[in-house]
Amino acid sequence: MTEKKPQPALYGGQAVIEGVMIRGRRTVALACRKPNGDIYRYREPLRSPLVRSRLARLPFVRGVVVLWESLDYGIRMLMRSAEVQLDQEEQLGKGGNTLVMGVALAGALLLFIGVPYLATSLARAVIPSSVVLNVTEGLIRLALLVGYLIAISFLPDVRRVFAYHGAEHMTIHAFEHGDPLTPERIEPYPTAHPRCGTAFLLLVVVVSIVIFAFLPRVNLLVDLVVRLLLVVPVASISYEALRLGASHERSPLMRLLVAPGLLLQGITTRRPDDRMIEVAVASLEEAIAGDREAEAAA
Repeated sequence: MTEKKPQPALYGGQAVIEGVMIRGRRTVALACRKPNGDIYRYREPLRSPLVRSRLARLPFVRGVVVLWESLDYGIRMLMRSAEVQLDQEEQLGKGGNTLVMGVALAGALLLFIGVPYLATSLARAVIPSSVVLNVTEGLIRLALLVGYLIAISFLPDVRRVFAYHGAEHMTIHAFEHGDPLTPERIEPYPTAHPRCGTAFLLLVVVVSIVIFAFLPRVNLLVDLVVRLLLVVPVASISYEALRLGASHERSPLMRLLVAPGLLLQGITTRRPDDRMIEVAVASLEEAIAGDREAEAAA
């Protein structure tokens, strides 16, 4: 019997409409189930400073780069998957993609930073301790995140996206363990993965509770600006913690670190059917093929 060879953890992605996006070392790939039942495949070179610059790959810098690129490519591939369902060829331009990303970021910041801060500010007269107010603010932020995910999980279309999310994780699990990329070999794997973006969001909230706890409260404008500026270091620290946990997943301490993120994925993933797994496999195959071509040409 040939021994299975584990593969390096180079691939990750996200679910889109009726499909999966996979990001490799040098390629971004997309596969979607078309309305006629065929699988649409697409890939493009990954234009990232992480490929060209040592500075971009430095700890606490790479997390910011990955976060921004994940938003950029994620929204663009989400739009492309929607156009596949509508059988349209036109793509949203770079300006339109930036606009959508800006609106999404502004909405997220308003909901998860502005609302918790304003809610705790109303209690400032009865809770003079800024530490207590800041920790309460963080707990409200955590409750908003979990509540938002639970609320959207009841939407039928979102539940399908969550099933593709599970298919993405299961397929990457099988690849990383050296298993053949067939539905029957992929199905036993869990839908949760320690490097998932859901786990990253949870870590961001937890790290922000710790960092924000000791911030003095000055006034509305100063406090919100400080919190916005700290989003970048919070994201950097969270990314490094997630990366550390995923690379030492056998360690009891690291398992404890990633456990809450795996539990939260009980909301954001569903068990996929074989057709969804086939789409996830197609996306991963495109990413692997693109990486091989790029490495051969280098």
